[in-house]
Amino acid sequence: MRWLLPLLCLTLSFNALASTTPATSSRTVDKVLVLKSERKLHLQQRGETIKSYRISLGKQPDGAKQREGDLRTPEGFYWIDWRKPSDKYQLSLHISYPNARDLAKAKEAGVPPGSMIMIHGTPLDEEYPEWFFHTLDWTEGCIAMKNDDMREVWSLVKDGTLIEIRP
Repeated sequence: MRWLLPLLCLTLSFNALASTTPATSSRTVDKVLVLKSERKLHLQQRGETIKSYRISLGKQPDGAKQREGDLRTPEGFYWIDWRKPSDKYQLSLHISYPNARDLAKAKEAGVPPGSMIMIHGTPLDEEYPEWFFHTLDWTEGCIAMKNDDMREVWSLVKDGTLIEIRP
């Protein structure tokens, strides 16, 4: 009979732990969909959105990236091809920009296409708190999100995941 109370407590604690685990942890993200016009990043599995986040874009959010330094976020199909912790922006996932189409357009225009497009968090800055960054388009072409959101996306999105960025 003495063991009944500890067993009951243990069972209740496991149930509480299970209920706090995000539903997405058991689901595989097979696509990241970015809708620039909505400032949303959606994690998807088989076409169904399983989690969504508010994002910030490049300082010139309208239109697709055309060249290095234009402050625009690309549009098209890419891959999350590698990741790294960032001293400046917490965690970051690299987007495989430029793709073949982007390279051809830049070559035709005689301009460098740009590179190092990432999904990343926001800086830790005493003068400008995180909420300040979260309310505007402030990057040089990257996709930024709150650090808590970035940590979650980092854990759910694996290298090799497709990312589609739409206007």
